Amino acid sequence: MVVKIEETKFDTCVSQYGRLIFTICLRFTQDYFAAEDLTQDTFLAAYRGLSSFDGGNLKAWLVKIAANKCRDHLKSAARRIQPTDDSELAAAARAEGPETEIIERDTEERLLRACSRLKEPYATVARQYFCERIPIAEICGTGQNLRTVQTQVYRAKMMLRTVWKEEFS
Repeated sequence: MVVKIEETKFDTCVSQYGRLIFTICLRFTQDYFAAEDLTQDTFLAAYRGLSSFDGGNLKAWLVKIAANKCRDHLKSAARRIQPTDDSELAAAARAEGPETEIIERDTEERLLRACSRLKEPYATVARQYFCERIPIAEICGTGQNLRTVQTQVYRAKMMLRTVWKEEFS
């Protein structure tokens, strides 16, 4: 019976404070997708620690968890790695020889096949963004909302990971 009470508290907690926690994470990171991930991490940590929650101020407890998750994210070594310039990558790829070109072509074909297995609108957005390399801003030029397209790209990426693992692993 205790589990039901905790699940009820958790459902209420997510519906009541979800937007607040997302906004806090977005303000910290300035990255929509990182904020989504950190919001999920916050509620996952809250769910795991719900049994140790003293019953005080739930909102303050969640905000503290979110702030700590965001600080950890901003401090992480993986986030500080500077990506190399695209021209440097292209030069390195050309320098490696014809094997690299064949591998790239094969990867692009596999990616296109994986995109075609997604449901609409994710198949179209994935093809445009990942295969044709059209920036999100240009995809939005078709009259779609920026956040909608960002969400579709994010979800398509998650779906592509699943399809890729199923088909090519």
